[in-house]
Amino acid sequence: MLDRSLLIALAGVLALLVHSAGADGHTEPTLSGYPQVLVDTSHGEFVIELEPARAPITVNNFVALVTSGFYEKTIFHRVMAGFVVQGGGHNMDYSAKEETPTIVNESGNGLSNQRGTIAMARQAAPHTANSQFYINLADNSRLDPREDRWGYTVFGRVISGMETLDRIASLPTGPAGPFASDVPSMPVILNTAKLLSDAEVEARAQAELEAAQKLLEEMEQP
Repeated sequence: MLDRSLLIALAGVLALLVHSAGADGHTEPTLSGYPQVLVDTSHGEFVIELEPARAPITVNNFVALVTSGFYEKTIFHRVMAGFVVQGGGHNMDYSAKEETPTIVNESGNGLSNQRGTIAMARQAAPHTANSQFYINLADNSRLDPREDRWGYTVFGRVISGMETLDRIASLPTGPAGPFASDVPSMPVILNTAKLLSDAEVEARAQAELEAAQKLLEEMEQP
């Protein structure tokens, strides 16, 4: 059972988000300033909130791939419990997706590879990220930049559905396709990735607020 004080705080935050719409019913720019992407997988869904002000090139690249349908019916081919869940580059038969243009490394943007954040995978060279991304399952600050090397670009965080990633992380893994290890024995398919409209963001926030308020009411009953 969630702590009551935590639920009250959550309800307050959600209420602020829901009521950020102006008096004319239109949503304030703060919602569109932090785009959200709903990712539906074969093991559940999660929502990512992006940071375009901190990582504009990376976010624009990711959003373009999302809206083009690039990620649909791809797999999470690398799952390492306590580390990362990675996908965005391989089809369901383990073949590689067509390569997209590489982007500039924006790892020095002040965002850290903490649990729940999303970042770009890349090769050893710093500016080689293109479509593959990963979600941190733990605090992985060793992936952040240092004075003597580039890091891995964080460009958002999971704000809903982290339990889906934890569920995926609990799956047994092994070799499959061209990979020697860390592939889920039960394929984890990314069915769809959808950029949410401001109206959809507000509706989801309202639903979460109502659920939190209902749970509070149930906890207060004798």
